Amino acid sequence: MRPTSPRRPLVGVLLAATLLPLLGACGIRSTTVPVDAGPAPSRVSCQAPAPENSPDAVDAAVVQIYLVCGGQTTAVRRTLVVHPQATGRVEQVNELVRQLQRPLLGEETKAGFSTAVPPTLQILGPEPGDPADALRLSQPVGDLPSFALAQIVCTVAGSPLASRGGTLVLGGPEKDQRPREYGCTDDLLTRPDAPGREGTDVT
Repeated sequence: MRPTSPRRPLVGVLLAATLLPLLGACGIRSTTVPVDAGPAPSRVSCQAPAPENSPDAVDAAVVQIYLVCGGQTTAVRRTLVVHPQATGRVEQVNELVRQLQRPLLGEETKAGFSTAVPPTLQILGPEPGDPADALRLSQPVGDLPSFALAQIVCTVAGSPLASRGGTLVLGGPEKDQRPREYGCTDDLLTRPDAPGREGTDVT
């Protein structure tokens, strides 16, 4: 009588031989070393919250500022209390920029917003020989952190305090360097190293 061949073990061997090349083709490699892939990526909504309601503020206005979220600069509305003493353009621009420097609201933080504008930065008036609508920063434009220039330019250029044509004529404290004209372009909003950071000559 012929002995019965062991079919089941043979089938298991054939299946293993068939599946191993397929697993390799899928890019799955076995390893005995634990792999630390880091924490799971956090998800933020970047959904701009509604401006806080200030029914008791008599002199208040809703303004649009730009904060950073998801690797780009995004518009957010804020309620700004208007100070009567801030009558000049430089003072009003400083009021606006202070909105970029203040601690973020709770809902803004939850949505993933942040700001890159240094808290010590100040807006100064034009130097002799500058265009009348020029503004100066208390530190060089090139030294600003990523996205800070986009926040300032887009916030001011989108307001009634903008320079001609909805732009911003801006310079640093260096008196030997003329201010340049900046526009709130898509490149400036989404790329901190965009060519728009260099501005254009004022004509």
